[in-house]
This record gives sequence, structure tokens and C-alpha cells, in this order.
Amino acid sequence: MRSDMNRFALSSLATTAALSPYAHAAGDSHGPSWLPEFLTHPATNVAFFALVIFLLIMWRVGGFKALTGGLDKRAEGIQAQLNEAKDLREAAAKLLADAERSQAQAEKDAEAIVAQAKKDAKLLMADQRAALAAKLERREAIAEARIQQAETEAAAEVRRAAADAATAAARNILLANTSDDIFEQAAQDIEKAL
Repeated sequence: MRSDMNRFALSSLATTAALSPYAHAAGDSHGPSWLPEFLTHPATNVAFFALVIFLLIMWRVGGFKALTGGLDKRAEGIQAQLNEAKDLREAAAKLLADAERSQAQAEKDAEAIVAQAKKDAKLLMADQRAALAAKLERREAIAEARIQQAETEAAAEVRRAAADAATAAARNILLANTSDDIFEQAAQDIEKAL
């Protein structure tokens, strides 16, 4: 294949070289009137033939395939980058939506926690008030019991003091009567009464 390309390139160059003297010789005549003026110049014709031969060589060698293949690869690379950017954008949008949903859920959870805390605080306050009221009632009952016990003890103390005073007075009265039997009888009656 390499030798075919070399042969084709050499033949193209030889044809161009062979036609160039004729193109120079035809430089004095202007050619048909229907042709534009720039096509009647020999230098333009040689350049045109050289371009045609170059394009034929490029086509034969596969230069156009290489050029279009390179452009296709570049287009595929750009398309792959665009697809990757699109995928990244979609993933970012999904992550953003997930984050927004998580934030909304967290706000709802926080509101629920605050509401539950308020409810628990109210219940705790009610329980504390009830406990305080019960404690005050118990202390009041204990204080009343102590007061009643003190009153009972004071009444008993007053009775004892009265009994002692009555006993002492009776003794004094009986001693004044010098009779021992009466004294003993009165002491026994007092002890029975108490």
C-alpha cells in the first residue's frame, strides 16, 4: 500500500510538472469568453491543478478519513464531556433535592421535639405541683399531729399538776386533823380517782 501511494504521488507530481509548460505557453491567450478571467491565467490553472492533485492524494492516502476521524473523535469527546456534565448536574440536583428534603424533615422533627418537650414540661410541672401539694399536706398533718400531741401532753401535765396540788392540799388538810386513818383513807381515794 505504501508503494502504491508513492507511485500515485510521483505520477501526480509528474503530471503537474508536465502540464506547467503548457499552462505558461497558453498565458498569452485569454481562452473562451465565457470563462471568468481568473481561470484564464496560467498561474491560477497550475495552482488549481496542484490543489486538485493534492486533494486526490489526500483522498487516496486516507487523509480525509483521518481528518474526519479526528473530528469525530473530538466530537465524541465533547459529547462525552457534555453527557458527563449533564449526569453531574442531575446528580447535583438530586443531592440538592435530598438535602432539602432532609432539612425539611429535620425541621419537622425539631418542631415535634420542641412540642413534646413543652408537653413534657407541662406534665412535669403538674406532677411537681401535685407532689408539692402532697408534701405540704403531709407536713401540715405532721404539724397538726404534733400540736395535738403537745396539747394532749400539756393537758396531761395540767391534770398531773392539779392532781399533785389536790393531793398536797388534801394532805395538808388531813395532817391538820391528826388522825392517821383518815389521811390514809383520803390518799387511797385520790389514788383511785386518778
